[in-house]
Amino acid sequence: MSGTQLSILAAAGSAFLLIAALAFQAAGYAPCELCVLQRWPHVAAVALGGLVWLTGRTRLLAPLGMAAAGAAVGLAIYHVGVEMTWWAGPSHCSGSVGDFARMSAQELMTRLQSAPVVRCDEIAWSFLGVSMAGWNALFSAGLAGVWLLAARRG
Repeated sequence: MSGTQLSILAAAGSAFLLIAALAFQAAGYAPCELCVLQRWPHVAAVALGGLVWLTGRTRLLAPLGMAAAGAAVGLAIYHVGVEMTWWAGPSHCSGSVGDFARMSAQELMTRLQSAPVVRCDEIAWSFLGVSMAGWNALFSAGLAGVWLLAARRG
């Protein structure tokens, strides 16, 4: 395959992951804040694949696609770590709402009411013991490899 074809394949892979995420959302799995954040690098990769298709500038754009896929890997690994409690996630979607002892009842109610419903540190769905964030990390790493191959053949 040519570098252009590989770039389009990698972009199609990102499009597939976005469609899968939206399908899970349509099936009732509401995304947490980190889930939504992981989608943006795939949006960028799809756009870059479109630019490669329009311009044929694989040598210039494929490294950017690889960086986008790499960002998706990084965000997904971060999310997996939050899910597995290896490290703390954003306090507003995975930690406590703050220091209860120093809050008035009104402050506590305001914090609780503004807290996201979907927690980042809970696994909503898994397959073979791997969460959606874990699958995203694996597939995104594969896509980064395809983008790398596209850059080399560009």
